[in-house]
Amino acid sequence: MERLKEKVLQEGIVLSEQVLKVDAFLNHQVDPELMIAVGEAFARRFEAEGVTKVLTIESSGIAPALMTAVRLRTPLIFARKRKSLTLQSDIYTEKVYSFTKQETSDITVSKSFIGPEDTVLIVDDFLANGEAAFGLARIAEQAGARVAGIGIVIEKAFQPGRRKLTEAGYRVESLVRVASLSNNLITFADNP
Repeated sequence: MERLKEKVLQEGIVLSEQVLKVDAFLNHQVDPELMIAVGEAFARRFEAEGVTKVLTIESSGIAPALMTAVRLRTPLIFARKRKSLTLQSDIYTEKVYSFTKQETSDITVSKSFIGPEDTVLIVDDFLANGEAAFGLARIAEQAGARVAGIGIVIEKAFQPGRRKLTEAGYRVESLVRVASLSNNLITFADNP
């Protein structure tokens, strides 16, 4: 997605060789027009899969996942990272380590929202080591649902997430792949 690449180059900030800050348009302030384009791109890539639910993790994945769900005309489910008084039992739970936040969270999804009749598309903002995507896939699989694939807005191709996910048999579609953040420069990788 050329528009997304331009946004990453114009507004992305390299914080280190491992961390790219994109809070100006993706995960703090959201560019709604860009998110509509992101949702359309994911919907085009997965429309033949018979997706019945889009699944993400709060909170940065919600905007691109919602736009994808709108385009696919299907519900969006987001896994919660914090306990809620209304979500105590009949839940699927997985532990997920966040590379960016350097912490492990228990993510939860109500059993009433996902089941064996579902085909799930996982959407997230970033792919680094694949922990969030694996956690979401494990939740879908606990429910007996089929994982249609994993849509990633920005993949850090220099980290092992894609390799681990594809070796586990998941289809991964990234809209932008960053090859390097060395020397404060954002370099893109070709899509595989």
